[in-house]
Amino acid sequence: MVESADFLPRNLAAEPKSNSIRGRSTSRELVDRDRGESNTIWREALATRAHVVVDAADYFELLQVAMMNAKQRIMLIGWDFDTRIHLHARRKKPGGPPKRLGEFIIWLAGQTPGLEIKLLKWNFGALKMLGRGSTMLDVARWAMHPQIELRLDNAHPFGCSHHQKIVVIDDKFAVCGGIDMTSDRWDTPAHLDDDVRRKRPNRKLYDPWHDVTMMIDGKAAAELGELARMRWERAGAAPLAPCEPQKESPWPGSLEAEFQFVQVGISRTRAEYEDSPPVFEIENLFLEQIARAKKFIYAENQYFASRKIAEGIARRMAEPEPPEIFIVTAESADGWLEQKAMDSARSRLIRAIQEKDKAGRFSVNIPYTAKGTPIYVHAKLMIVDDEILRVGSANMNNRSLGLDSECDLHIDMAVPGNESVGPAIALLRHRLLAEHCGVSTEKMAEKLNGGASMLEAVQQLRHGGRRLEQLTLPKLTDAEKALADQAMLDPESPEELFEPFAKKSIFSRSRILSAPD
Repeated sequence: MVESADFLPRNLAAEPKSNSIRGRSTSRELVDRDRGESNTIWREALATRAHVVVDAADYFELLQVAMMNAKQRIMLIGWDFDTRIHLHARRKKPGGPPKRLGEFIIWLAGQTPGLEIKLLKWNFGALKMLGRGSTMLDVARWAMHPQIELRLDNAHPFGCSHHQKIVVIDDKFAVCGGIDMTSDRWDTPAHLDDDVRRKRPNRKLYDPWHDVTMMIDGKAAAELGELARMRWERAGAAPLAPCEPQKESPWPGSLEAEFQFVQVGISRTRAEYEDSPPVFEIENLFLEQIARAKKFIYAENQYFASRKIAEGIARRMAEPEPPEIFIVTAESADGWLEQKAMDSARSRLIRAIQEKDKAGRFSVNIPYTAKGTPIYVHAKLMIVDDEILRVGSANMNNRSLGLDSECDLHIDMAVPGNESVGPAIALLRHRLLAEHCGVSTEKMAEKLNGGASMLEAVQQLRHGGRRLEQLTLPKLTDAEKALADQAMLDPESPEELFEPFAKKSIFSRSRILSAPD
C-alpha cells in the first residue's frame, strides 16, 4: 500500500532554515537546481538514549510499557491504526493491561486521570475502518472519552499521503521509524514459517514481516514533540502547548540503550501545500550520504524505485574503486498494481546501475525463511561505513522524496559528541545481516571483520535455512517498461500525478542512467 503527507504549521516559512550537519560536505551537485539549496536536516538535538528496535513483536511490547509510564500526553501519529491488534502474543495477566489496542487506550486513560491521548492518522486510510468489525465501536468509545482525541489528517495535496510513524510521550520519549500500529506487522526476528502468533484479527495467518524503528529520549524527543504538535495543528486541531518539564522519562526500564548522549538529526519530506513550502531534506540527505560513503552502504528498504537515488549510486559504481552497496528489500511490492509500478521501475533502475558496476559492488538482496517464503521488508534503514545510522519512514521511491510526509532520524559519527558510536552501529549491521542469514551475530562479525564483503559473507554463510539471495530481475514487457519509465504511480512531484506523460522518461531525464533493454 502507498502510505502518506506532512502537515506543518502555516508559519513554517518563517522558521530558520537548517544547514547541513557540522563536519559534512554538502553534495550540492547531486541535487537538481529546482530543488533549491541542499538542506539535509530540520533539527539536530541531543538524545540521552537511543535504540533501534528490530521487528514489531519487541516494539509493541516496549511501546506499551512506555505508554503506561506516560504522565501528561501521548501523541500517536501514523499512516494507519487498527484497534483490533494485540500488543503482545502472551496470555493476558489477571489485573494487567488489555492486550488489544482499542481496549488498551481506554484502559490507559482511566489509569492516569488528566493524561491526554492524541491520535492522528491519514484520512484516506479511514475508509478501512468501515470493514474492521469492532474498530468502529472502539472509535466511538474513544470519541466519548474526554481524554482521547482521534483526528483524520487531510492537510496535504490530492494524491499525497501521510506516511510518518511517530510516537511522542510527555515530550521526553519518542519513536520514529517504519512500524505502524496496524495488522500484518507483528513478527519476531526469527520470522518463523507458519508462526501461529502471526495472525490477523480475523485469525488468518500472514507471511513474515521485517521492520525497524528507533526510540529516543531527551531533547531530541522534545524536537519530535514539536513536529508532532505542528502536524496536529496543521490537521485542523487546536494548538497544543508543550508538556510541562518533568524529570522522569517514559523510557522502558528493561531496555538498555545502544547509544547514550548522542546528537540525532531529524529530516523530513513534505509536498508544497497551501502556504507551506515543499521540504526535500530526506532526498538531499540520501544523496549526500551516498556520496560520502568510502567503504560500504548497507540499506534495508521496502522499495528501490527512485531515479535520483539510482543516479547517486550509479555515480559511485562508475568510480575506479567504488564502495560496496548492499540493499535488502522485499521480493515484490504489496498489491498487484504496486508490483507493476514499483517492481518494474526497480528492475529498470537496477539494470541501468549494473551497466556502470564493472566491479560487481552493487547488489539487491531478498531475505527468505527456512522453508523459502520471502520475508516482506518494510524497514527503512541505512548504515554508511559504520559511521552513519539512519532509521525512519522514508522509502527509496519518488513518493517518499517529494510527495508524502516523511520523517527520518540519523546518528552521524562526524558530528561532535558522536565520536564513539561506530562500534554500536557496526554491531547493529552485523546483527541484521546475521538475522537474515539465520546465523549468530558473532559468526557474521567474524566473516566481515576477516575481510569479506557483505555479499561474500552472506554467500559463504548460506545454508539450507534462512538466507539472503540476490534479486532475480524479471523480463519486462513493453507495457511494464513504459509504466516504470513514466513513473505514473510513483511520480516525482504532485504535478506529475495529473500529467504523467508530460515529462520525459526516468532515463531521458537522467544525466547518469541509460535505458537498458
